[in-house]
Amino acid sequence: MKGDMTQGSTSKILITFAIPLLLGNLFQQLYNTTDAIIVGRFIGKNALAAVGVANPIMSVAIFFIFGICIGTSVLMSQIFGAGEYEELKKEVSTALIAGIIFTIALSIVCILLSRWILVLTGTPEEILDDAEIFLKIIFSGLIFSFLYNFYSSSLRSIGDSRTPLFFLIISCVLNAILCVVLIKVFNFGVAGSAIATVTAQGVSSLLCIAYVYTKIPLLSLKRNEFIMDKSLLKKTIQYSWVTALQQTCIYAGKLLVQGVVNPFGTNSIAAYNSVTRIDGFVIAGGDSFSSSVATYSAQNKGAGKMDRIIESFTKSLAIMAVYSSIIGLIIFFGAQSIMELFVSGDEKEVIQIGIGYLKGISVFYILSNVNNVFQGLFRGLGKLSITFYGTFIQIIIRVILSYILAPHFGIISVCYAIAAGWFVMLIYEILSYRKAFKGSAIEESTGETIR
Repeated sequence: MKGDMTQGSTSKILITFAIPLLLGNLFQQLYNTTDAIIVGRFIGKNALAAVGVANPIMSVAIFFIFGICIGTSVLMSQIFGAGEYEELKKEVSTALIAGIIFTIALSIVCILLSRWILVLTGTPEEILDDAEIFLKIIFSGLIFSFLYNFYSSSLRSIGDSRTPLFFLIISCVLNAILCVVLIKVFNFGVAGSAIATVTAQGVSSLLCIAYVYTKIPLLSLKRNEFIMDKSLLKKTIQYSWVTALQQTCIYAGKLLVQGVVNPFGTNSIAAYNSVTRIDGFVIAGGDSFSSSVATYSAQNKGAGKMDRIIESFTKSLAIMAVYSSIIGLIIFFGAQSIMELFVSGDEKEVIQIGIGYLKGISVFYILSNVNNVFQGLFRGLGKLSITFYGTFIQIIIRVILSYILAPHFGIISVCYAIAAGWFVMLIYEILSYRKAFKGSAIEESTGETIR
């Protein structure tokens, strides 16, 4: 069947599957970065800072939802790899119903708490109102984020990473056009950026749903197929809850670090908002191979082919080492040109702060991307507790060191706190890998799989 990863060349399958994911991640970062550039250029650095302050807060909610979809897709991949297609339909229905209910409840809570969270994180008074408006509009459209991520993850679980990319590109282009029109032509300010984002997400989710219901009968549900299977719901919660907590942990950590940056003032906030967008572009490669390895591992676990899983993991590590080295050099030597994309050349302090951060972090990107490959392996095998604890450890270190170092050395020290977290996380994952696979040769010979 098309999308079956349990046979054929491992390298070809990984790369073929990962390239659309990489392009999708890059477009997702472009999606976010376009907003930042348009807001910074057409409204000013205060507006850029407002969006920057709001970004980690909205990301906590959005990536909690994304984590639910990731966990669900792992379970779907395992069911698909085992060839249990009726069971797959039940899982789609169960996860969809539960996800919609949860997302609506989350939206209401987030809207009510938006201003309180901004105040709690020390948001400067001059950007507080803009940041609140931005957040409330984004939270109103969380249902679109869930639907797009759910159906995109479902398609990827059966080996289709190209179709979600197509809809994401449409969404990205639409977002950029709407953002310019609403801000430059209609003077909607920061609210225009948020409205553009929600509208574009709505269009991409509807296109994704329409595609599934017209082209993918395996994932589309008839009226009588909308059921809530209790046994699958329990399993879905087990898989999705841990990945949701993991994603939330990442962005809660970023939110806490934002709290370290905010007291430094608008220039530092604007610079930090800019460099974190660049981080997103770079780490997109690791995220893509993480998803590729996860789907590949999940399908092959369902088929009982452990040797293919290990092969995919080692080849992905080599690819990420090369990728990280090349991209790190580009960021290091192009730091000034990159910062000048976000603000005018007159904003010397913003640019200098950003250059210092980018040059510091560029050396350590390899740690993040290698960690992502480990994460994909463990996620695909269903060892989700390892992915959560690894992430939790690195976030704790990131936050603690940021609070210790930043008051003395400025926000450039944040990049070293982040790197320290990545390093400790990698040590934890290496030890977990050795423990999990120490008997893999015996298990292969006996036909048993790792649990």
